[in-house]
Parts: sequence; C-alpha cells; structure tokens
Amino acid sequence: MKTVKHLLDNKGNDIWFVRPDDFVFDAIGEMAEKNVGALVVLKNDKLVGIISERDYARKVILVDKSSHKTRVREIMTKNVICGKPEQTIDECMAVMTEKRMRHLPILSDQQLVGMITLGDVVKSIIEDQKFEIEELYHYIHTA
Repeated sequence: MKTVKHLLDNKGNDIWFVRPDDFVFDAIGEMAEKNVGALVVLKNDKLVGIISERDYARKVILVDKSSHKTRVREIMTKNVICGKPEQTIDECMAVMTEKRMRHLPILSDQQLVGMITLGDVVKSIIEDQKFEIEELYHYIHTA
C-alpha cells in the first residue's frame, strides 16, 4: 500500500500559504497564480486554518462581501482535518470522501510537511490499479 509520504516524495512538498490577516483578494490571487484551489493559513509557522475557492464563493460572494476588505481569518476553515505521512492513500481517500474535502494538509510531529488533493489521491489509485492490471496481464500471458 502506498502511503502519503510516498505520494509527497513524488509530488513534492511545496506548501502555498497565506496569513490570517491577509485580505481574501490576495489569497484568491495567490491561488490563481499557483493554480491551486486552496491554501493553508499559517500564523507563526503553525497551521491555523485553510481557505479554499469554496470558502470564497460561499462566504464572500454569496453574502455580498468585498474580498478587498475581508480578512482571511473571517472566512477560513479553522478546524482543519489533517493527514499524516504514514497514512495510506486509501485511508486518506476515505477521510476526504466522508468529510467532503478536496484538500488535506499533512502534519508530521505537528509540523506541516505538505498538502495532498483529492486529484492526487485518485491519480495514485489509478496508477496502482494500472500496474496491477499490467502485472495480471503479463502473468496470464506467460503462464
């Protein structure tokens, strides 16, 4: 079974973040620049939240707030569910599906070490299944 550590080793450990006092407009600009759908929110290098395009749509646009005047801390998700490097990809998929999450920050000893997406998880599972199918095909045709 592949673990989150394996996924991060292949994907990379880049962490894009904003601060709680940043304006939402700047956070959305950072998401666009990095081509991501969410950013972790750090205060004194500690994870204090996560902000996503979904947060922006529901907590700024739909309530007619200004992204230029709204701070990240006002709309971020504060109770962040996190994964661990030693978790399996299947375990993360189950958590993300159950909690309806697309982004999962990864902590090791209370330190943020990366973030995985539902797309990363699905891609990893598809790669594993493709490998298993190829192995079975090879086994059947050489037996």
